[in-house]
Amino acid sequence: MPETYTDALIGRQDEMRRLDALLQAARESRGGALVLRGEPGIGKSALLRHVDEAATGFFVIRASGAEFEMELPFAALHQLLAPVTGRLTALPAPHRKALEIAFGLDTGTPDPFLVGAASLGLLAETVQERPLLCVVDDAQWLDQASAKALAFLARRISAESVALVFAAREPSRLPELDELPGLRLQGLGASDARALLAVASRAPLDERVRDRILAESRGNPLALVELPRTAGLAGMAGGFAQPDSVPGVIEQSFRSRLELLAPEARLLVTVAAADPTGDPGLLWRAAERLGIDASAAAQCAPLVEFGTRIRFSHPLARSAAYRAATPQERARAHEALAAVTDPVADPDRRAWHRAQASAGPDEEVAAELEASATRARERGGVAAAAAFLERSAALTISPVQRAERVLAAVRAKLSVGDFDKAAELLTTVPADDPGQAARADLLRGKLSFVRRRGDEGPTAYLLRAAARLAATDPAWSRECYLDAVEMGLLLGGLDHVVEAARNAPPAGEPVSGAAAVLTGLINLVGDGHPAAGEILGPIVADADAEVWARRPSLGFMLATELWNIDAMQGIAIRAVAAGRESGSFHALPIGLAMQAAVTAHTGDFGAAMELISEEEAIADATGAAPLVYPRLHLAALRGRRKEAAELFASVDHRMSLSAQWATAVLGNGLADYPAALKAAKQAVEYGAVGTAGLALPELVEAAMRCGETEAAATALASLQERTQVGRQPWGLGVEAYARALVTEDESAYQEAIALLDDSAVVVYRARAQLLYGEWLRRQGRRRDARSALRLAHEPLSDLGVEAFAERAAGELRATGEQARSRTSKASDQLTMQEVHIARLVADGATSKEVAAKLFLSPRTVDAHLRNIFRKLGLTSRRQLRDLPDIR
Repeated sequence: MPETYTDALIGRQDEMRRLDALLQAARESRGGALVLRGEPGIGKSALLRHVDEAATGFFVIRASGAEFEMELPFAALHQLLAPVTGRLTALPAPHRKALEIAFGLDTGTPDPFLVGAASLGLLAETVQERPLLCVVDDAQWLDQASAKALAFLARRISAESVALVFAAREPSRLPELDELPGLRLQGLGASDARALLAVASRAPLDERVRDRILAESRGNPLALVELPRTAGLAGMAGGFAQPDSVPGVIEQSFRSRLELLAPEARLLVTVAAADPTGDPGLLWRAAERLGIDASAAAQCAPLVEFGTRIRFSHPLARSAAYRAATPQERARAHEALAAVTDPVADPDRRAWHRAQASAGPDEEVAAELEASATRARERGGVAAAAAFLERSAALTISPVQRAERVLAAVRAKLSVGDFDKAAELLTTVPADDPGQAARADLLRGKLSFVRRRGDEGPTAYLLRAAARLAATDPAWSRECYLDAVEMGLLLGGLDHVVEAARNAPPAGEPVSGAAAVLTGLINLVGDGHPAAGEILGPIVADADAEVWARRPSLGFMLATELWNIDAMQGIAIRAVAAGRESGSFHALPIGLAMQAAVTAHTGDFGAAMELISEEEAIADATGAAPLVYPRLHLAALRGRRKEAAELFASVDHRMSLSAQWATAVLGNGLADYPAALKAAKQAVEYGAVGTAGLALPELVEAAMRCGETEAAATALASLQERTQVGRQPWGLGVEAYARALVTEDESAYQEAIALLDDSAVVVYRARAQLLYGEWLRRQGRRRDARSALRLAHEPLSDLGVEAFAERAAGELRATGEQARSRTSKASDQLTMQEVHIARLVADGATSKEVAAKLFLSPRTVDAHLRNIFRKLGLTSRRQLRDLPDIR
């Protein structure tokens, strides 16, 4: 309806200017996105047509969300990118494969964010020729996989010649769109509404009629156009009763037109509304099956255009047509569409049509939907899998099979964040089957954890599941008890969980794997480290143990508790490798964070920064919060007061233990021993396993400097319990210098230095030298002190352990020797992301390869490189490769 488009732009000058500015910015390689938001009929589609016409010189690609296609993963993204998929061969192999899987051209399980990164690469290839405009209408109906990928694109096109414009109704059902820049369309003002009504009515209006239309439309352009056309001027003048809402007004106007159609034409419109593909071949085959003659299309012309693609005059016309049909008519339409849909080429859409046509339980259709769910998961469409499984369960006859499908649907609902629906589905799982009831409890535990609310905490559900399984599946029961203990470590309240876990079924002999870890943890919490050492020591030392493949975080915490740096490193490396292999953007950040933390302890701050940068890139791409604890570890060891203080202040209560440990390390480095003592005491008091153990030597040092010898001795004894269990050089060396602080035994200092000499933890070896040098100076042995302090200062300074290096420099000055100034490193001037990019480029990576790894566009990488070159005074990549402190 051209007249609607023209007239709807009355009063939209500001909105058009905003869109024109977006296009101009894209022409200048300053890409951006905009979401037009508003109620149906407010003018979003008309503005999309304006931006389409205004995009002179642009290559334009389009997509539209469809309410009946929301269950099909990547449907909208495929529609949008179809015109440019010929450029797939230019993408890196992993990205090319991700898109091919998403679009059904290959098999596998792509992550939406990897698909988003691949889509970004595809657009970057396209804009090399001319700017690109991406238009997405009816975005509220996007399938979730497409929504995530498109939101990712929108956040990453700032350096590209790309404009991305969405139109979405309010309220939005997609949080991904809510986070993007938006323009909320309001109703037209009084004068603009009158002007539009005058054009739309094309005849003089009675004043009462005009006022009634203006009042009913509330400035909605489509309502202003449709009301006089369909309600009738006489009816309006007589007080024609209208629905309460503007969308209702508009939908009623479309329904009024439908009522004028013959039954055969109405059924044809219903079939068109039930099929979101707009495929005329499919529609006419279905119409033929229903006995509808092609001549019926002529009657539908005002509402539906039957051409090379079936198009409704407005999205509300489609929904009005579908809702106006009787349930029997809708079922007939879906049944006909299912019958003519190719079961090989499009089995999922066929299954969905069959499901919509089903009036009651139907095992054959339920099985088809379950198969569709499997295919959807394989393509990364977890939301689609959830929908298929939910409908499959509703159509299942067998109670046992129905419960299985409900549980599978709940898992999928949890994965996509539909927590309310997951909770509702869980209430339908019967409790008479112990296995199913236990799985339901495990899912309730996950739901409680992610919601942070509920009548019972996550550990309570895990313990209940474990108890249910004790008689029928002892091995699984022990796994559940171990999961509960791990949850207790993360959330607190460990003692009562361990007490309950004592009821776990016996594992038999030999005790290994999860059963061994569970037994060791029960002994650890109940009887102390010596009682747990024989069991936990060997299994923690085995970084390749299968139990850590499933529970890397627990293994990392226990390795930290036992001061086993090799196990920490091994578990972290394995977790990163598993995350990369699976493409999981949930598992990979956890592995990267663990590896960054342990790498910081070894003194390789550049590598730690690189790992943190990659983890933050994934968090930014997925919209998740970055894992802050590796940054805490790095900041504490680097010892930059201002930088660390800002980070510590931003940490929420969930990271308070790590923040207290970090504050203690920083305080000891800066010789602010009272602050270090307070923080270390809190870390030890409130912690259970892991970081609390790391805080013990900090507590010993701060307490001795503050004269609290009894607190130091108590902390030393607790530290010795841990280090004697693991018998690792790192732990034994740290325990030795902590013992030297308490006893003032010179041989203990020398023992510490010898134990740490072959260890990877260079920072701790230098700290041992520093403590020894300080002790020697206090003994008046100035020459020996100088030698030890030099051996402390040089590595601390070279590594960038700034607070402890300055402390060592101060001690050297006190002996009469001036410490050499630290040579500034190139990396000192760069942000974490810049360090990461510089290291990748120095290793020979191209801008395209860096972009693929960090979820950026190549142009954004080039912009970062220009900043890096400016800061370092370089002009080429070759010079970057020659900087030893970058590589």
